[in-house]
Amino acid sequence: MAGSSEAKRSIDETAVAAVQRRLARDALPPWLHAEVAGRMAERLLLFKTPPSRMVDWSSFLGASAQRLTTTFPNAELIAIEPSEVLAERSRVLLRSPWWTPRRWKAPAAEVALESASPPSNVQLVWANMVLHGVAAPPSLMQHWHRMLSPGGFAMFSCLGPDTVRELTAVYARLQWPAPTIAFVDMHDLGDMLVHAGFADPVMDQERLSVHWDSAAALCRDLRLLGGNVSLHRYPGLRTPRWQAALHVALDSLRDNSGRYALTFEIVYGHAFKAEPRASKPTETQVPLGEMRRLLHSARKTVV
Repeated sequence: MAGSSEAKRSIDETAVAAVQRRLARDALPPWLHAEVAGRMAERLLLFKTPPSRMVDWSSFLGASAQRLTTTFPNAELIAIEPSEVLAERSRVLLRSPWWTPRRWKAPAAEVALESASPPSNVQLVWANMVLHGVAAPPSLMQHWHRMLSPGGFAMFSCLGPDTVRELTAVYARLQWPAPTIAFVDMHDLGDMLVHAGFADPVMDQERLSVHWDSAAALCRDLRLLGGNVSLHRYPGLRTPRWQAALHVALDSLRDNSGRYALTFEIVYGHAFKAEPRASKPTETQVPLGEMRRLLHSARKTVV
């Protein structure tokens, strides 16, 4: 987990890559990503004309590919992954069994690395729960803009500033480094979209309250979402004694039912690439005296 509104955020990109490798070994994508993918998929009704070519950014961890191919069965899907390990997970996931109609009727899904040449002429760039872990969101948005054909959409979701605010308060009370970095506000993300060249950005958010029966279960599920990739996090591994102190401190998160509760703010955004503007005709200004001189010269030539 990660976030901030700076152009270059305080994210340890080496730690991000390590978290991605760990999550790639899990049987399933992160549980919260799958939940948000379903909520975000409801927004696909915005499309009056189905895309013929779409990009699923950070596809495996975004847990969205099957929803996209179900919603748009005739569209070509390009899954973009940050590493070869995750690319292989997507290849396995997107390999349609021989008995399914998509295997014979739909275009074969393509899997590519972020470092490869970017696709073009795309009508939809979809990025579920990935932007909060990016060091420079404006640069990535500009990259998406270049991929899209005019009229194409970018749609994304990410964590917002109120995410795990209760846990952040616990860490602050104990004078520990924050458990995450600051997540980007949705208004800042909207401004970034405009600066990246997108038109008519629409931003909104919702808060999900998640509950656990024990502190151990809460910590285990947070680890399944990723980890603290802040440059200012604890420099080394924590001890069992520190973990026990954390579990005691987490008692303050209990609600009236006795269960542990955390808030997750989910930010949603979409914007489209506008048609290129027609260039204005070049305007030439000629002083009045120069115009008279030219007319006088023209009369002499006619005579």
